[in-house]
Amino acid sequence: MAEKMETKKKFDGENVEILAETYEDGTPPKADRWRGKLKNREQMLKYIKTGQRYWYDEDSYGSEKRKTPA
Repeated sequence: MAEKMETKKKFDGENVEILAETYEDGTPPKADRWRGKLKNREQMLKYIKTGQRYWYDEDSYGSEKRKTPA
């Protein structure tokens, strides 16, 4: 894969080469079929409960939660 380079000016006016945007589009090619990955009803319920606890529980460990209250 060839790296895309871009030329930018530093604060002192000198030109430097940096990497251009190298990310890919973040949308999946098709829908994730999570139900097909789980074998039975208990596993499905556990999957859903864990996800809800992660995002909505008061004492959860969700990545969007603050570590200390505002």
